[in-house]
Amino acid sequence: LQAAHRALESITLDREVMRLRDSFGVKFAESVYYGFWFAPEFELMRKMIDETQAGVTGDVRLKLYRGNATIVGRRAPRSLYNERLATFEAEDIYNQRDAEGFIKLNALRLRLRGLSQ
Repeated sequence: LQAAHRALESITLDREVMRLRDSFGVKFAESVYYGFWFAPEFELMRKMIDETQAGVTGDVRLKLYRGNATIVGRRAPRSLYNERLATFEAEDIYNQRDAEGFIKLNALRLRLRGLSQ
């Protein structure tokens, strides 16, 4: 069930929201372990998790074989995936030149490292 839920999250949650949610995992588990059910930080984490999960709904197809569960399909009414954006050929949806600055900026640290060696 966890794999199926994660599969739905991967198409309904923003990447940064998932990273933030994951960063709370250890603290959340620690709070449960110590019985801090009514601590303010636990309530805050719970609200944050509830908020992230509000749009996580849909269907996941699983293939079950010898104790393994493999995701073979998923769909969600609030999916962030847009097939028209998945291709870089449609200029009306995505202008490839938009990525130039992003690529150069992210490569800057690598270029500076290379120059310093």
